[in-house]
Amino acid sequence: MNSVKFKNEIADKIGGPVGKILLNVIDEKNVYKINEIRLRANKPIEIMMNRNSYFISTGGLVSVPDANVCYLSSNELKDIFLRICRNSLYAFTEDIKNGFITICGGHRVGICGRVQSDGMIRDVSALNIRISNEVIGCSKKVLPYIVKSEFEIRSTLVISPPCCGKTTLVRDMARYLSNGGQNPVFFRGANVGIIDERSEICSCESGIPSNDVGIRTDVLDGCIKEKGIHMMLRSMAPQIIITDEIGSPGDYTAVASAINSGVKVISTTHGSSLKEVRARKEIGNMIDDNFFERFIILDASEGPGTVREIF
Repeated sequence: MNSVKFKNEIADKIGGPVGKILLNVIDEKNVYKINEIRLRANKPIEIMMNRNSYFISTGGLVSVPDANVCYLSSNELKDIFLRICRNSLYAFTEDIKNGFITICGGHRVGICGRVQSDGMIRDVSALNIRISNEVIGCSKKVLPYIVKSEFEIRSTLVISPPCCGKTTLVRDMARYLSNGGQNPVFFRGANVGIIDERSEICSCESGIPSNDVGIRTDVLDGCIKEKGIHMMLRSMAPQIIITDEIGSPGDYTAVASAINSGVKVISTTHGSSLKEVRARKEIGNMIDDNFFERFIILDASEGPGTVREIF
């Protein structure tokens, strides 16, 4: 992310005094390091950079809160939340019930507050803006393990703890596999179908991706994976299906339909090891039934997107 995207997608969306403060302390030197912006009622504004915590002070960023740190009032937080929802909580009811809103650029805003009996979150007390970064070429190091021939790839599961770059990685995979290319390996290009349940891979606006996910890519935005995979298979005849954060009830059946149709699947899941994710029913059954030929384990030991192991 550069400073222009930060202004347009983050600072302007937050708006008000807080948006101006962020523009004052975030510049070209540190904007690409930002992972999260945490806004809590009546508490200091926290910024996570390369997994390190900083607070905004009148003198800039500090790692330990001092007497000059900037506090966020509950009213300011409410105003920010309304702006993120475009002044219409009703329009984002289902997103709020799920605990997050995805804004332009693919940035996910996590929500905390009082949860009503119907699942709606009221009296918002905290927002966590997780920054999405489009890193062109970041999948080059793993593509030689995935591309089987100029026409075929291996179904792959990317395993990673939160904020370690798994969505960024599969987004770049989609772009390369859709376009085709010779660097780092020769692949002719294929029809790719993306089921973007959380709108984070493609960052669609009015259904059209704002991220570069390739010229042969079709997207079902905001659609649950179980339903979306079946829809994509029926309507678009993809050769590759890409999804994010697989493992919900019903995902096994949907992925099985794709595999049995000869379609390759690339997906991600939360976890720190193959053993850990194998203990979860849906994922474990997929692994035991050999749905995936490659497993990529990410961590942040050398920054987000560090490839720890490939099985």
